[in-house]
Amino acid sequence: MSKVEEFEELRPLLFSIAYRILGSVSEAEDAVQETWLRFDASTTRPVSAKAFLSATVTRIAIDVLRSARVRREEYTGPWLPEPLLNDPYEDPERAAELADSVSMAALLLLERLSPLERSVFVLREVFAFGFDEIASAVGRSEAACRQLLVRARRHMSEGRPRFEADRRQRQELATRFFEALSQGDVGGLQNLLSADVQLVGDGGGKAPQLAKAVVGAESVARLLASVYPLMARIDITCEQHEINGQPGAVFRDRDGKVLHALALDVLDGQIQSIRSVINPDKLGHLGPVADAWAVDREVKQARKRTQ
Repeated sequence: MSKVEEFEELRPLLFSIAYRILGSVSEAEDAVQETWLRFDASTTRPVSAKAFLSATVTRIAIDVLRSARVRREEYTGPWLPEPLLNDPYEDPERAAELADSVSMAALLLLERLSPLERSVFVLREVFAFGFDEIASAVGRSEAACRQLLVRARRHMSEGRPRFEADRRQRQELATRFFEALSQGDVGGLQNLLSADVQLVGDGGGKAPQLAKAVVGAESVARLLASVYPLMARIDITCEQHEINGQPGAVFRDRDGKVLHALALDVLDGQIQSIRSVINPDKLGHLGPVADAWAVDREVKQARKRTQ
C-alpha cells in the first residue's frame, strides 16, 4: 500500500480526532493536511501508520488549540463549535461514544479542559487508544496520562450531556418543532420545549445575534415564532439535517446560500437546548454563505409590513 493510500484510509479517523479536540471543521481539516505533509516528508515508514498519524494530528491539534483558546476568550458573544453534518469516521463498536462526543453539548463541555486533558480524554474515551499510544501522542508518561484522564473524567462527569436514545423519536420531535416554527405556532413550540430550555446564538460579532441566551419555554417560543415565519416570507428555506449527531437544520436564503445552522438537544421527549450558528466564518464548509445582515434588514422590513 502506498503512502497516499495509507493516509487516505486513515483520513476519516484523523479528522474525527482533530475535530473533537478543536471543535472547528476548518482547523481540523488544516491539522489533517499538515499531518499529511509531515507523513509525506518523512524518510522512513513507521511500523504503524495509524499510531504515527494519530499521534501527529493530535500534537498539531494541541498546538492549534492552545492558540485558539486565547482567541476564544476574546470572542464576541457565546462561542459554539463549527456545525458538522457528517462525521466521516465510523466504528460500529463505538457508535454511541462517537455520536455523543461530537454533539455541541459535549464539545462545549470539553472546552472546560486543558488541551492535554481534552486530547487524552478524546483518544481514550472516544477512540479507545491504549495509554502507550496516548503517551506517545501527547508527549507525557503513561502515568501522567492516567492522571490527566482522571481529571478530565471528573470535569466531564459534572455536566455530561444526556440525549434521547431513540433516534426515530428525536427526529419525529424535530420535525414537529420545525413545522411549528414555520407556522409561528407559539403554543405548539412551547409544548415541545423543556421548561428551562435555552436558546443560544453564535454570530461572533460578524452577523446579527442574540445579546444573551434566552431561557424558558415561553420566552423562547415567542421569540422563535416572531422571527421564523417572517424569514419564510422572504424565501428562507429550512433543510432538516443532523447537526453534530443531533437533530437540526440548515437555513438557506433564496439563492441557496447558507444563512445559519440550528442544532437541538432532545431528552425525555422535549427540546432541552437550541443552538444557532450564524457566524459566517463557521459556515463556509457547508457551502456559499449568505449575507446575514442583508437578510436581517429584509426580515425587519417584512415585520413592518405586517404591523
